[in-house]
Amino acid sequence: MGEADRYSRNEYNSPKRFRLLLGADSNALIALIALNAVFLILLLCVQVGFFVGSRTETDFYSTIVRWFELPGNIITFTTRPWTLFTYMFTDSSYAAMGGGGVIRFISNMIWLWAFGFILQDIAGNSKLIPIYIYGGLAGAIFFILAHYAIPPLATQRDTAGLLGANAAVMAVAVATTTLAPDYRFFRQIRNGIPIWVLTGIYILIDFAGVAGVGAAYALSHLAGALAGFLFVLFLQKGKDGSIWMNKFYNYVMHLFDPKPRKNQSAADKIFYDAGNRKPYEKTPNITQKKLDEILDKINQKGYHFLTKEEKEFLDKVSNTDEI
Repeated sequence: MGEADRYSRNEYNSPKRFRLLLGADSNALIALIALNAVFLILLLCVQVGFFVGSRTETDFYSTIVRWFELPGNIITFTTRPWTLFTYMFTDSSYAAMGGGGVIRFISNMIWLWAFGFILQDIAGNSKLIPIYIYGGLAGAIFFILAHYAIPPLATQRDTAGLLGANAAVMAVAVATTTLAPDYRFFRQIRNGIPIWVLTGIYILIDFAGVAGVGAAYALSHLAGALAGFLFVLFLQKGKDGSIWMNKFYNYVMHLFDPKPRKNQSAADKIFYDAGNRKPYEKTPNITQKKLDEILDKINQKGYHFLTKEEKEFLDKVSNTDEI
């Protein structure tokens, strides 16, 4: 059994679980919602400026929106490679793109909050953004390929464009459901509602929204769902696809930081008492500070990143009233 299989049991119902607060530092969920909001507000402000200047909606698209959306033509994409990422954070009220940008943004962010909060609580804070990005990338690849692999779509290749967080949010939803299929809402109502029911409702609503737009959009959302499923599948086999992405992010963010001094860790100085035990055997003393340290590690990386010693500490805490 892989480490990630632990999430499908009842760890997420433990009364000692740490929940990431709305204003907590490095909250990946809030960061994703904020980034989507920034892109939307930016486009809306620019659109208002265009209308004030008596510019048409077509001008707004050709001048601004097309630099954010993912094009269906791979030749066009090579001239705007950054759209591989910008499209998954961008919703526009441009009519030809399906309109209702604000409504679609609100819908996507509500679903992202619903599934993302559960994913954070179960697997830690570090999994959310990688899953979101994997889903967005998969959606982009399938969107472009669809316009080359499906003959009826070839005629739309030069004009098709993809915007919105749908594929990325779909990845988060499916990953959360795969990771914790027994998670339930409203437990006071006949043992609660399983998370897969909520996921099914979300998928129906999402595909109803793209039913009249085109097959390429539906395929991109399916690709996002597949990316979320595969992420958890590999995680259960011990292959965490978020590690390299988080390491790269930390490397970039701390590229110019001064090198830390190599001192004995605070854990070795404070939390362990070797006593007369054999060398290298450590027994953790139960302290609130040590517990908070471990819970913070679970929050940032997930339970399966804990060492054997830290897991034994949590087991000891659950069976004692010393704290």
